[in-house]
Amino acid sequence: MSVVKEFKEFAVKGNVVDMAVGIIIGAAFGKIVSSIVGDVIMPPIGLILGGVDFTDLAITLKAASGDKPAVLISYGKFIQTMIDFTIIAFAIFLLVKGINSLKRTEKPAPPPEPPRQEKLLAEIRDILKAKQ
Repeated sequence: MSVVKEFKEFAVKGNVVDMAVGIIIGAAFGKIVSSIVGDVIMPPIGLILGGVDFTDLAITLKAASGDKPAVLISYGKFIQTMIDFTIIAFAIFLLVKGINSLKRTEKPAPPPEPPRQEKLLAEIRDILKAKQ
């Protein structure tokens, strides 16, 4: 029974639930960014470069023969993935920067007053240092 109880405590912890929500939102966010990159940003870039579609760029190592498909190095898909990553990383950077700026507006609490004993010990230490 203790294993079930431990698992229940683990599964309903705030951190686990927050992480699950973050993963779900991150997956949806990734799809949105991929759509923006693939459907909005890349077509004009391809047009500027002469109608090039990055996902079609590849080096053929071995041509297709019969039922065997061609062996390709699809560097265009890699370029597309790198652009997706860069845009996602920049968007997350802006999000974190915004959150950090909200946190900075709060003034930190002043440190608590040290106990009377510590004050007295500090005074004694200072007096002994002065005598040396």
